[in-house]
Amino acid sequence: MTLQELKPFVTLIIEQPEKPVNERLLEICALLEEKIPYYNWVGFYFKNGEKNELKLGPYVGAPTDHTIIPFGKGICGQVAISNQNFVVPDVSAQDNYIACSITVKSEIVVPIFVQNENIGQIDIDSNTIDPFTDMDERFLEFVCKKVASIL
Repeated sequence: MTLQELKPFVTLIIEQPEKPVNERLLEICALLEEKIPYYNWVGFYFKNGEKNELKLGPYVGAPTDHTIIPFGKGICGQVAISNQNFVVPDVSAQDNYIACSITVKSEIVVPIFVQNENIGQIDIDSNTIDPFTDMDERFLEFVCKKVASIL
């Protein structure tokens, strides 16, 4: 299934007001992890109240010890400060990378904005080197805009 073909499914999940937000976010994680072969860990991190840190939200994939990430630390922490997408083709080439698993080879993080404020992000780990394209970025920006509409 192509990224474009997944968009209506994401929209369908978002447009279920009877389900709690976290349940819908988990469904999105499961959909992406299942349908995109190189998305091996899919999760959301959100700003932890007034603290300068991110807190792990719903995710699908191997368990992680990184439930709290300080702003500036790792790829997610850098996105919390930069407000920009961050694509890492090869995590071994990154100085400020927080290793979640030895199988992870690349990562993409896209921020979520609500009223022009970066309130969180979607984080994707891949066990493949350099799989992410501009199409992944555009697709994940679409996902983040949909998610922002229910936060």
